[in-house]
Amino acid sequence: MKTINLSENNSVLNHFMAEIRDKSYQKNRALFRNNIRRIGEVMAYEISKTLTYKPKTVTTPLGTCETQLIKDELLLATVLRAGLPFHEGFLHVFDHAENAFVSAFRMYTNREHTEVGIHTEYMASPSVKGKTLLIVDPMLATGGSMVAAYEALLKTGKPHQVHIASVIGTPEGVDMLQRNVSPDTTLWCATIDPGMNEHKYIVPGFGDCGDLCYGEKL
Repeated sequence: MKTINLSENNSVLNHFMAEIRDKSYQKNRALFRNNIRRIGEVMAYEISKTLTYKPKTVTTPLGTCETQLIKDELLLATVLRAGLPFHEGFLHVFDHAENAFVSAFRMYTNREHTEVGIHTEYMASPSVKGKTLLIVDPMLATGGSMVAAYEALLKTGKPHQVHIASVIGTPEGVDMLQRNVSPDTTLWCATIDPGMNEHKYIVPGFGDCGDLCYGEKL
């Protein structure tokens, strides 16, 4: 698996990441969601550079010109609910993509809330057969929910190519994917943080993305 950490090169992502990490900025959910969308748009643009293209002649009011359009048949998938604004950012760029949604969430399996399991209960997706599959989920902590989504989606067919995108990853999450996805998969992260705390939250991270986007859950 190839891993691309976009924070290794300075870009406008630095500003978006600084704002979503800021405790004061996080008080405004609309601003927080907007930055998650913008990060998705930037990451989609970076991924677009790696896709395959085909020539097309476009007729303008004054003549014709030759251009290159994306050849890949794209399927954009996300993990509910935290992935929704991130998914929307990608969809702003890949506006002709098909869409898929997977409900995969973690549950603590011990009283101390230090061990987690992943539960998948819902998926809505067309076949991924022969398509370029993009799985986008803001947080790659343990990597368990991403692997669960990946495995659920691949039950519908064999994709042509797989790209996985996260806002923040951890070395543990990267390792989990390395061991469980196809070797030709590409992982994209806006940044990779040092690790997790005892409750499996990314540190320094920015907290629970779903809660910051939409409010706390029971």
